[in-house]
This record gives sequence, structure tokens and C-alpha cells, in this order.
Amino acid sequence: MNDAAHITPDQLRSDAEEAAAGFPALMAAADQLAATISLGAHGRRRAGPGDEFWQYRPATAGDPLREIDWRRSARADAHFVRQMEWQNLQAVHLWVDRSASMQYRGAKDLPLKGERARILGLASAILLAKAGESVGLMEDPQPPKHGRGQITKMAMRLVEGAQDDFGVPPNKEMVRGNRALLISDFLGDWERVIDALSRAADQRVQGCLVQVLDPTEESFPFDGRTIFESMGGGVSFETRRAKALRDDYLARLAERKDQLEALARRTGWMYLCHHTDQPAQSALMWIHNAIAGPAR
Repeated sequence: MNDAAHITPDQLRSDAEEAAAGFPALMAAADQLAATISLGAHGRRRAGPGDEFWQYRPATAGDPLREIDWRRSARADAHFVRQMEWQNLQAVHLWVDRSASMQYRGAKDLPLKGERARILGLASAILLAKAGESVGLMEDPQPPKHGRGQITKMAMRLVEGAQDDFGVPPNKEMVRGNRALLISDFLGDWERVIDALSRAADQRVQGCLVQVLDPTEESFPFDGRTIFESMGGGVSFETRRAKALRDDYLARLAERKDQLEALARRTGWMYLCHHTDQPAQSALMWIHNAIAGPAR
């Protein structure tokens, strides 16, 4: 049965108001986090094919003679190579899991997994946009775009809720050479996750997987009678001996993390497991370096 058929106008208005209320907070948090990462005077500027001069560097063994700038070298007792600025800026596609499972947190002093994922995703987009690259959400049929207006559009979409218990990256046609950033707990249907990443790999798209987990999901501190329910209410399980499940649970979680890392390695992607009790800045720095790095 389609739940959308039972949504009343009042519910739609309430959902819209809730999303609008969350928009300023998300933008402020993402801007603040992005500001902690210094792009320097040249942003993501680096050596590579291009038409604009960047810098001179001392020549090293193995540099072809044709790359040595003899005029600059004549003014010193050493040879120098003239480096041009890399101008092949890429479009970056982002997917931030907004499913019900991302609304979990084990302690009130920690952020929801979804909150941390949204801030990391939007802060990454802000840094990329500042560097002149185009960004967009994978669920948006339109191609990635430049500018602050695109960031605002993405933020408005990210504060919207989702109905599914677990999220799966959407299928989107991407251009070869583009990059992608997927942020989720990746605890849903494993076969669908494999399919999504395989499609991206087939399109020659490289990127990063960031798995966001709550510390409670890693430690499983439950004992005695416990009722486990999915955040969306679709799954419920009661046990009187929760502690007896701990070893099997931790083994399955470790297996899922190993599978994600192996899948990323096999497809040329990069993988990070981030916990919500860790600083968001460390994860953002990792994402920035991974996305900004040269194609692998």
C-alpha cells in the first residue's frame, strides 16, 4: 500500500514547516564547519594540464628537458620547471542518507547520525563550490551546478525527511571522470548497495564512502530484556538475553565494514568509518583530501 495516498494537506504543511525550520540551522552549521578548513590562497589549486602559470619548482632527476624553463633557470644556479595550474575541475555528486535509520543516537549529548551526515555532506559541497567546482545531489535529475544558489538548493533538499527504514544510493547517470561522495550508515540491503556502487564504477566515476555510526552501534551495551526496533518501525525484535546477542552482532557489523572497505578498494573508491562522538572536522578534512586528490 502506498503511504503517500494517506498524507493529508495538514501533514504536508507540517512536514514543509519542519523542513523550513531546519534549513537555517543546517546552513549555519555547515558554513561554520567548512570555515575550519583552510583552502589557502589558491583553494584546490594544484599542478596539472592547463593554460595558466602556477609556480616554478626546482627541477628533479627525471624531468624532461623540454619542461625546464631556461629563462628562469638562467637567473639562478639551478634548473627550474614551470608548473601550470590544473584546470580539469570535476563535477561532484553527493548522496546523504536521509532514511529513518539515520535518525538514531545512543546518547542525548551526541548528534543524530543523519544530522552529522547532512552537515558533513553540505560542508563538503561548500568547500567544493568555493574551489569553483560544480556540485549536486544524486537524487536531483539535474546535473551538478556552480555557486551559492546551488548550495542553498541542496540544503533545502537535505532537510526533507525520508520514509524508508534504510537508504540506498539512487541510480543516476554520471559523466565519466566525475566524482561522488556517499554518506550513510550502509546498514540496509547489501545487494542494493553493491549494485549502486557497481553502476558508478561502470560509469568510470570514483569517489568516497563515509559510513556514519553511533558509538552504541559499535559497542552494543545492551543486557537483559531488550526490545530492538528499526527507527522506521518496520522491524521489531524482543529478547530477554540481549547480552547473548552481542558477539554475533559485533561480528556481523565488522563483516559489513570489511565488505564496504573491500568494495571501495575493488572499485577504486576510498572508505572512512566515522563515529558521531568524533570531531566532524576530522571527517571533513579526510573528505576534502580524498575528493581533492588526483584521480586514481
